[in-house]
Amino acid sequence: MTRELTELREMDLATLVEELRATKQEALNLRFRNATGQLDDTAAITKARRQIARISMLIREREIVAAEAAGK
Repeated sequence: MTRELTELREMDLATLVEELRATKQEALNLRFRNATGQLDDTAAITKARRQIARISMLIREREIVAAEAAGK
């Protein structure tokens, strides 16, 4: 498990949602900078997309656990 994922797992749900919002905004800004030719590190777009996927996975994981707990 990566260090980033470990840090994300320690966050509560509200913090994860806020982190997801901020990362999506960052990805949008990176895409605009890339389209206008101002972005030097194009790998940052991929990193942001992967971070969005990680956060989304953790949020969904917690939703599933909560639904299973409610069903029992």
